[in-house]
Amino acid sequence: MNSPQAGSSARMPVADRIRDVDIAQPFVWLGRGWSDLVNTPLLSMAHGLVFALAGLGIGIGLRLAGKDYLIYPLAAGFLFGGPFLALGLYDISRRREQGRRPLPGHCLTASRANLYHILTAGLVLMLFAIVWSRLAVLTFALSFPYTSLSLSGILDQVLLTWDGVVFLATGTFIGAAMAGLAFLFGVVTLPMMLDRRIDVFGAALVSFLVVMRNKGAMLTWAGLIVIFTGAGVAAGFLGLIVTLPLIGHASWHAYRACVDPSAWPANGSV
Repeated sequence: MNSPQAGSSARMPVADRIRDVDIAQPFVWLGRGWSDLVNTPLLSMAHGLVFALAGLGIGIGLRLAGKDYLIYPLAAGFLFGGPFLALGLYDISRRREQGRRPLPGHCLTASRANLYHILTAGLVLMLFAIVWSRLAVLTFALSFPYTSLSLSGILDQVLLTWDGVVFLATGTFIGAAMAGLAFLFGVVTLPMMLDRRIDVFGAALVSFLVVMRNKGAMLTWAGLIVIFTGAGVAAGFLGLIVTLPLIGHASWHAYRACVDPSAWPANGSV
């Protein structure tokens, strides 16, 4: 008679390609990510600079346009879009792991071996960010229907009233639920799609199994992502120059530690 574990593997053959990692491993991934960053500082931090300036520019544009209420959803959106923005960083780490020299051209063309499916994943992440921003605006509008959507009006209501406390709790719950869902199905999805010939649904399934099998380590990793990304955004987006590359490189090492990719053919690389 087959054991329950054997039956589970038969029904879901991908499961035996998932490795067990302990709760301290996320700090190892950060250490390896830091090594990638300091060994390719210009290339890595160029990625961070581009996205920091983009975030800063959009934030300033929204402020000047009187759309202050969208600044917070934009900041949170970096958590959803970060995996897609970090594709070039995954490629840097992959090439260093293989003993090859990363070059700017490699980063720009890294996704072409699996372009269609990577773009599909990017569209899904964009949709997630849009849904989150609309939910954030709707939550504020329902909580404070007669409040100006200027920055001063928002801060006065959110920070100085009981309704503001309720709004923060509700918004945090909704944001955490969406971020958790994105993490559950995306923690190794894009690094794997860059590395192997697999579509977004297959990679998302692998990501789900990684989290389910390594709950403690993945909870720690999620917390570290929030801390470093939040610190980068809180520093006027300029902190992302360092924190985004660090998390991007470490995410590659998280994928490599958690997934045995031998069941899927490798993507071609130049």
